Amino acid sequence: MDIEFNKNEDSLKQLCFQLKSRHQKVALGGGEKAIAKQHEKGKLTARERIKYLLDEDSEFLEIAAFAGEGMYQEYGGCPGGGVVAGIGYVKGRQCMVVANDATVKAGAWFPITAKKNLRAQEIALENRLPVIYLVDSAGVFLPMQDEIFPDKEHFGRMFRNNAIMSSEGIVQISAIMGSCVAGGAYLPIMSDEAMIVEGTGSIFLAGSYLVKAAIGETIDNETLGGASTHSEISGVTDYKFETDQECLDHIRNIFDKMGDNPKAGFSRTTSAEPKLDPKEIYGLLPQDRVKPYDMMDIIHRLVDNSEFEPYKDLYGQSLICGLARIDGWAVGIVANQRKIVKSKKGEMQMGGVIYSDSADKAARFIMNCNQKKIPLVFLQDVSGFMVGSKAEHGGIIKDGAKLVNAMSNSVVPKFTILIGNSYGAGNYAMCGKAYDPRLIYAWPTAQLAVMSGASAAKTLLQIQVASLKAKGEEITPEAEKELLDKITARYNEQLSPYYAAARLWVDGIIDPLETRKVISMGIEAANHAPITKPFNVGVIQT
Repeated sequence: MDIEFNKNEDSLKQLCFQLKSRHQKVALGGGEKAIAKQHEKGKLTARERIKYLLDEDSEFLEIAAFAGEGMYQEYGGCPGGGVVAGIGYVKGRQCMVVANDATVKAGAWFPITAKKNLRAQEIALENRLPVIYLVDSAGVFLPMQDEIFPDKEHFGRMFRNNAIMSSEGIVQISAIMGSCVAGGAYLPIMSDEAMIVEGTGSIFLAGSYLVKAAIGETIDNETLGGASTHSEISGVTDYKFETDQECLDHIRNIFDKMGDNPKAGFSRTTSAEPKLDPKEIYGLLPQDRVKPYDMMDIIHRLVDNSEFEPYKDLYGQSLICGLARIDGWAVGIVANQRKIVKSKKGEMQMGGVIYSDSADKAARFIMNCNQKKIPLVFLQDVSGFMVGSKAEHGGIIKDGAKLVNAMSNSVVPKFTILIGNSYGAGNYAMCGKAYDPRLIYAWPTAQLAVMSGASAAKTLLQIQVASLKAKGEEITPEAEKELLDKITARYNEQLSPYYAAARLWVDGIIDPLETRKVISMGIEAANHAPITKPFNVGVIQT
């Protein structure tokens, strides 16, 4: 291995170490003291509950672990968005688990909490996955109620989703393992079955203090809405248990007896590891994000047996299209080629840029995958579409629109991995978050923005300098450099994959070696949802 490989390897491994460290911090939720308080009450934490519930030694694909990171600092932060969610296995059956983290503001709902819960429900709904809610929440975080309560994608949307999933036969099981108050009380009771833990679980529309204030009645919370009340008097809950463990055991018993549903029928054979070592990805991905590299080197270390069947490999070479298997699942891969390539006309094409011929090829490939019922995987390292008079005269907008149309209307499940750059319209064409990927994850090397940091900073600087000059103010070279540095620092912070993950623009950040797991578990989930809609691209300019 050469020195460049070693430098790349050291850089990416360091980023992965930082990722692991940051995740360990997030996993502590509200901190060790808050965890100890949960244990003193005889309660498991959200992560302990999930670990106990899921099959031993089974995989768990966490969703939005970094939700809320760096946000709401004026309120002490909201690690993980105050909830833990992900796809796991109960009695061998894949499901979505959503658990309130009572160590974070008593499980109160911030705006990002609602967004994360809705994303978990969206994944369950799209893939027809059973949902298990482990409820332990103080309800809406009142200082921010105006940002969480009334709008379409706010708190109330969750109960609407409960009703929609129930009507579509998607099983929902709820366990009330702590507080469950006000509007939040509808979530477990709109589930198919609800259970409650004695002594710690409670559910009511208004707590004892509010009842006293509203109607003058004096009553304690346990009598008002505890386990005995709702299991023996009101009939609101179906089962009562003495401990968290007994409650979770019963959920496992329910899943043990559930029937199966029709599958989508995606092709899967026996899984095979890549013949080329996936760990070599660390050294193959350049530390310098503008440096070219061969994306095929990455693909061969992600796919089974390192086997890849290219589609039109001599045409439109700035996009790689082809068929492969990942953990046995057949996939169609669309990836940005980062090396400099020569076009059919003998012209040199920059790596990571989408040209007209590439867009045309990818659109046709996506159509073929829909025809053959093959899930699509997008590997993003894209700077955008080619610009300039030659590209415009050649119809780059028309060909780009063709690609976006085919990708948008695709009925097979789509999965997106952000490897490096994800800029501008390139993010859109390569199935960014706005285009409904079933899952979208980023490597620690990813950057997500309308344009690169250098380009954006120079553009913003020109605008600000022009504005100052229009006011008659002169700016010295020193002041201009200081302004550029300030703009660059602010913009670079927003480029970070953690900034994107905090806001749920991506479902998470992963070590490159986890890519196969994400795609495999994603397709397994998608296979629960038969395709019922025909593929139709509507009007396309040719």
